[in-house]
Amino acid sequence: MRALAAKITGIGPITPVGVGRDEFWSGVVGGAHGIRLIDKFRPDAGAFVGGVVEGRFSETATSLPGFRKLPRHTQFAVAATRLALRDAGISDAELDELSVGVLVGAALMDFGTINRSVELILRRGPICGIPTSVTAGSVSSIGATIIEDLGIQAKGMTFQSACCSGLDAIGHAAMQIASGEVELAICGGTEAPLFFHPMLEFRMAGLAPASGDDPLAQCRPFDLWRTTGVIGEGACMLVLEPMTSPRPAYGVIRGYSYATDSDGQLCSGLLAAIKGALANAAISPADIGALSAWGPGHREVDRAESRILAQVFAQHLGSIPAASIKGAIGNPLGAAGAIQAGCAALGLSTGIIPPTVNWQRPDPDCPLSLGTIARRVPHRNVLVNSHGLSGTNACLVITQ
Repeated sequence: MRALAAKITGIGPITPVGVGRDEFWSGVVGGAHGIRLIDKFRPDAGAFVGGVVEGRFSETATSLPGFRKLPRHTQFAVAATRLALRDAGISDAELDELSVGVLVGAALMDFGTINRSVELILRRGPICGIPTSVTAGSVSSIGATIIEDLGIQAKGMTFQSACCSGLDAIGHAAMQIASGEVELAICGGTEAPLFFHPMLEFRMAGLAPASGDDPLAQCRPFDLWRTTGVIGEGACMLVLEPMTSPRPAYGVIRGYSYATDSDGQLCSGLLAAIKGALANAAISPADIGALSAWGPGHREVDRAESRILAQVFAQHLGSIPAASIKGAIGNPLGAAGAIQAGCAALGLSTGIIPPTVNWQRPDPDCPLSLGTIARRVPHRNVLVNSHGLSGTNACLVITQ
């Protein structure tokens, strides 16, 4: 894999704890809780909880015709793109003069349209299906809509690698920048899964809480009493540029790799992904100063990630500041890694490690150096992990 060097010059998060760079960073550093009881589903199905984006994120977006009729994951992505470009200080006129790549990831297609179509067919018959759900609701339409909104010629690419989708999009965008294929990349992930389907199926599969009791405390990354994760929604888009860009950087993407679990061992591919990202960045485990852990709060996944991290960092694992932000925002699937990357870049630029919300009782099987409050720890290199339940794994190394 070629050597990487791509500056992060703009960050556009849309999350349950804040919209935009400042609101998001304030929320995640301050230990905000974005997980809520979801009461919009049929009552006979029981209670659901999720990480919910509240507020009018669309005001940050666009005058794109029909914006409010777009799938929710596409609305998130378009708005997050505008936030990232605004954060980088890039005007539409400047964008027109550059060769641009738009790379975006999402794990799921638009279940909002699918749910509406199924309900209409059940109530009124097959003639009332929604044919546009086949095209507008697909993952591939997200990047195309971003390009349409920006009104530019761009190289678009979409990733659907489960929960690694957003991190894979960023990693491949960094490779495009490093190779000179594009002069600017807009990249990240988006997800909007908080509909009756697939939330019912997530709960049935044990991937979402079975109860709505105490929703704020349901997601407990690496905590001894954790049970399962909480599904969330949101997006984060980044602006990447070459090192020759005059704009200041939050951090520089130096390493990226991905791998698939291949031996039936949960998270086994994460070991190869971490080693590959470190090798790509030309650094050793001893150079990592902070960990952005995947840590969804699932009993087995958290334990498996911790096992892999212990193999990589050995006796030093307990001295490397680590955090999972899932207790604050839930797990927004394909957007999660992208939000982590934005958070990690902000942590590099400020020297702050966010807290791991709801981590209270250390688990001996998860010997990470976690914190209940934000910690000021200047660091030069951060490792960002992501894992998908289909066996996908992706990692980034971001440096000062």
